[in-house]
Amino acid sequence: MTKKIRALIAKPGLDGHDRGALIIAQVLRDHGMEVIYTGLRQSPAQIAQAAVQEDADVVGLSSLSGAHRSLFPKVVEQLKERQAEDIPVIGGGVIPAEDIPFLEEKGVQKVFTPGTPTEYIANYIKQLVTPQDMKGTEPPEKISHIGIAVKSLEKTMPFYDQVLGLKLHGVEKVPSEGVKVAFFKIGETSIELLEPLSDASPIHSFIEKKGEGIHHIALEVTDLSERLQHYRNQNIPLINEEPKKGANGAEIAFLHPKAANGVLYELCNHKGDS
Repeated sequence: MTKKIRALIAKPGLDGHDRGALIIAQVLRDHGMEVIYTGLRQSPAQIAQAAVQEDADVVGLSSLSGAHRSLFPKVVEQLKERQAEDIPVIGGGVIPAEDIPFLEEKGVQKVFTPGTPTEYIANYIKQLVTPQDMKGTEPPEKISHIGIAVKSLEKTMPFYDQVLGLKLHGVEKVPSEGVKVAFFKIGETSIELLEPLSDASPIHSFIEKKGEGIHHIALEVTDLSERLQHYRNQNIPLINEEPKKGANGAEIAFLHPKAANGVLYELCNHKGDS
């Protein structure tokens, strides 16, 4: 039987508002975790001591007072003093985005900004504490390519070849997508020019609506099928719920643009040929 994750939720400092912390605590319980809530106005030393005594797997800090730059790192320091630096610390609340790099440099594992879906927080903790149970959630390895919709490869390719000086890696037809693709390598990634093979091609529809230009960004991932299952479990909008054959021998799947504020992302797996 898998051991339940023990999450300690704490409100450091003089912040007297704990509604957000209580909501997170309930969400984590709904996800099968054991939650210890330390209450309001806890010092970093008290929080660290409680984490050790309760054998916590993760410490979640919430701050609305603006004192996160001071208090969050102090909790990390107090855990180190107790030889408990292996307990990861995450944070949330009203925290400006510009403060996140500073907090991460000080040892805070992850900072969640206002508006982050609570499901994301629960899934992140699972990934952090039991990565063996969370296959398909690793960050993408790199940008595989950027797809650019064009009306004609013949008319477009000279710019990339002669003006930018990029090397043409190959040209291929992908019947499943209704496109002809030209690959130009640039570092570890590539630019893929996409010419529609017919009026029925999604690329033709894209050009008719928006004109030529960037169509999608492709991310190289591992365990594509498991990743798609993970996204389905989170109700992430998908265009493809199962992998399909793409260009250059890859398995691919597209996320729906509304999952990423209008950006179309392709996930691809070249089966080691990355």
